[in-house]
Amino acid sequence: MSEVLSNISEMLQKGKAKDVKALVAQALEENIEPKDILMQGLIAGMSIVGAKFKNNEVFVPEVLIAARAMNGGLEILRPVLAAAGVEPVGKVVICTVKGDMHDIGKNLVKMMLEGQGLECVDLGVDVAPDKVVEAVKEHNPDILCLSALLTTTMMAQKDTIDALKAAGLRDKVKIMVGGAPVTHSFAEEIGADAYSPDAATAAEVARAYFA
Repeated sequence: MSEVLSNISEMLQKGKAKDVKALVAQALEENIEPKDILMQGLIAGMSIVGAKFKNNEVFVPEVLIAARAMNGGLEILRPVLAAAGVEPVGKVVICTVKGDMHDIGKNLVKMMLEGQGLECVDLGVDVAPDKVVEAVKEHNPDILCLSALLTTTMMAQKDTIDALKAAGLRDKVKIMVGGAPVTHSFAEEIGADAYSPDAATAAEVARAYFA
């Protein structure tokens, strides 16, 4: 791997957004393929952060700072990737379900997913089932991620899946659920495809759908 790509990965892990931007620009000047900059620089760095987060070697603030650095690099890289015809690995619609205003968990999952090369459409928090149905129709995602952080809002995950069934869209999308009170058995009970206990695992599970 070229030195500039390993430097991108290293600076991203340290959360140095300005350095990441400068190095991405440098890599482009050196005529390194945009896809290599994405995969071997930005995504490689974010994957290491994800693994460390999973092992409790880094915590939420470090992940947020690393993700900000990655987004800085992506700002420069996105138009070049688009011009080169490099498509995202896949598309994800993500939200926190109706009645729930928590977004840190959702945001972490979104960052980890983007760190795996997935395009994310973030619907925000307190999202009603019919809004999710509309988004699935509009964006045609490969995966839908539903977050619930309260025992009182867990059932909104089921309501959302039921709404997708009623709209005839359930089989068109993989549904992943998560959040503090959610369990593997609850995910099975409500008809979700997958459950993950943390953001890094969620990204691994999502990425595996495209293997």
